[in-house]
Amino acid sequence: MKITLIQGHPDSEGGHFGNALADAYARGARAGGHELRPVEVAGLGFPLLRSQREFEDGTPPESIEVAQRTIAWSDHLVIIYPLWLGSMPALLKGFLEQVFRPVFVMQTEPDGGSKRPLKGKSARVIVTMGMPALAYRWFFRAHGLKSLERNILSFVGIRPMRATLIGGIESLSPVRRSKWLQRIENLGARAG
Repeated sequence: MKITLIQGHPDSEGGHFGNALADAYARGARAGGHELRPVEVAGLGFPLLRSQREFEDGTPPESIEVAQRTIAWSDHLVIIYPLWLGSMPALLKGFLEQVFRPVFVMQTEPDGGSKRPLKGKSARVIVTMGMPALAYRWFFRAHGLKSLERNILSFVGIRPMRATLIGGIESLSPVRRSKWLQRIENLGARAG
């Protein structure tokens, strides 16, 4: 399987648990015989979109065009990010707005119809957070994650989407961190 792994942490310094999770997934995917191409959102240079005209008709920066080609190449997307204020960090949202422009996600056919070139791709979203994952899922109803699934991924044709929520990361013991890394590496090996 061809996999695009999108590391959505906005800190380009690295060293976060999300970086270790991305490394574990990549290691597992490559060991499982899958091809994997990473996209480090924090290392990309792109402006935020500020108008509908820019979103619909503007030319994406080269870094975004490369990311679009990488996503188009893949069968499966993995998006890893920390939960900030109940949702994804603003830089990741800005990246997704740049990438999923109408010209990329909806193409007009010669007969006047349209097709969604991303239809049929699957996704795994891995979210780290300070609060317990059960509280986010049941009390807060995972609203940020559901928005990503419904309003972005599903809208452009990417489904099924599966999620892994890792809560309480500040208090995870080294043993628990190691177990999570192994679980994510196993997901990578089976391109899950």
